[in-house]
Amino acid sequence: MDDKPSTSEPSKLNPTVAHNARVWNYWLGGKDHYLADRQVGDRIFEMFPNIVHVARADRAFLGRVVRHLTAEVGIRQFLDIGTGLPTVDNTHEVAQRVAPESRIVYVDNDPLVLVHARALLTSTPEGATDYIDADARDLDKIIQEATRTLDLTRPVAIMLLGILNFVLDTDEARAIAHRLIEAVPSGSHLVLTHPTLELGGEANIEAMRFWNEHATPPITARTGEEIARFAEGLELLEPGMVSCALWRPEPAYVGDAPLEVSQYGLVARKP
Repeated sequence: MDDKPSTSEPSKLNPTVAHNARVWNYWLGGKDHYLADRQVGDRIFEMFPNIVHVARADRAFLGRVVRHLTAEVGIRQFLDIGTGLPTVDNTHEVAQRVAPESRIVYVDNDPLVLVHARALLTSTPEGATDYIDADARDLDKIIQEATRTLDLTRPVAIMLLGILNFVLDTDEARAIAHRLIEAVPSGSHLVLTHPTLELGGEANIEAMRFWNEHATPPITARTGEEIARFAEGLELLEPGMVSCALWRPEPAYVGDAPLEVSQYGLVARKP
């Protein structure tokens, strides 16, 4: 991508400061990033080479979970908060491939994500997609605007992949997850990934410190015990909370287990 914002990009976009959505896109092999994003991404990779595996495992986890919830559970509504830049197999593409009538609402507040979401997040004729420009903390706005597309009296899958780690206060992060679950009925699901210094993630300490000094927004890791509390009162689907790479890996991996990454993943059902 050119390192000069196009005329269609919002003025608040700052290409000189690395941003999570764009660095993540870089690690996933995308094209929507600037020089500052690549420089920080390369430095983080030098300090913690497994970060690329984390990014890819997180994306693969999304695909497996959405396919399961759509095909096996019958979920037809998804609220994807912190969606990031569109890449291959976004939530609506995976869900509508199984059930074309699926309805998806994306939420993010990065201006470049907003530009690309408007252009790329299309829908099948039978289903619908929408985009809300909001911070994950702005729950009143998210819940209210989600009702344009979703019926909150019917089950919804709430997707919080790699987003609560940007809410530095653990109590606030837990309150966000709980408030969202309170807004949806029985049969809804919480889908969550979160970085940890467990599962071999100790080498990530310096990389996270570097990130917080040179990029935005700041990030924090949490223990498995802290992350599990985000799903309090819910029923964890098997195999429970595990490295996201190990959550129901594709049959092709049987006998050749995927690499464990330092990112927990869980899927939990609201009773």
